[in-house]
Amino acid sequence: MEAANLIIDIGNTALKAAWADGMTLGKTFRYQGERMLDFILSLTEKTKPNVMILSSVRVFSKQAVEKLRNECTRLIIIDENILERYDVPSYLSPDRAASIIASRYLFKKRGCTIFDLGTTLTVDFLDPEGRYEGGNVSLGCRTRFKALNRYAKPLPLLGVAEDISQKGTDIASSITSGVISGIMFEIEGYVSQHPENIAVFTGGDAIYFAKRMKNSIFVVCNLVLMGLALIAVEYDKKD
Repeated sequence: MEAANLIIDIGNTALKAAWADGMTLGKTFRYQGERMLDFILSLTEKTKPNVMILSSVRVFSKQAVEKLRNECTRLIIIDENILERYDVPSYLSPDRAASIIASRYLFKKRGCTIFDLGTTLTVDFLDPEGRYEGGNVSLGCRTRFKALNRYAKPLPLLGVAEDISQKGTDIASSITSGVISGIMFEIEGYVSQHPENIAVFTGGDAIYFAKRMKNSIFVVCNLVLMGLALIAVEYDKKD
């Protein structure tokens, strides 16, 4: 394999990575564990990337960063300075910023409402010129189930189900319907606020909720990786 760029996104629960030739993503890798650095080094064992770009909610030590720097021609860690260059508020997490950058690229001259359905549910708004208009953060689907179990002790820990009733008839169906219906009401409320926008779904639960939507939406499962690939292309051109 010829040298390409290595795109890495470390979120709240897992690492996702992909080799990228420009904007073309190759096989996607997923890792969930504590040995994040070792996993990344396993990806670069046979092939050294031109640009390695890292978006992470975790802070790597100086020693770990140095190891990564030795594995590539150029290491880019998404930080506030990079976000400002792309006219994205510095308070946003790197993954949200990458989703915004990718949406600008994919849906030029169209307003976007971007839903990232993962550990958290984030909603971000772009106007037709790609300007960021703000966004919201709430609990993701599985986080809501866990919160009910943790903070309301008698309630069992449940998860998503394919068949959801509108009204629960026992404790399990009440919890499942309450969580899923609540998220659907949120999504539909945001969509109705900006009906002119394209609704974009990404994140681990994107397909699950997309199947329940009556309105037309776009599902882009690797939206974050695409945004990071765009940034990597910019830096690759500077060599």
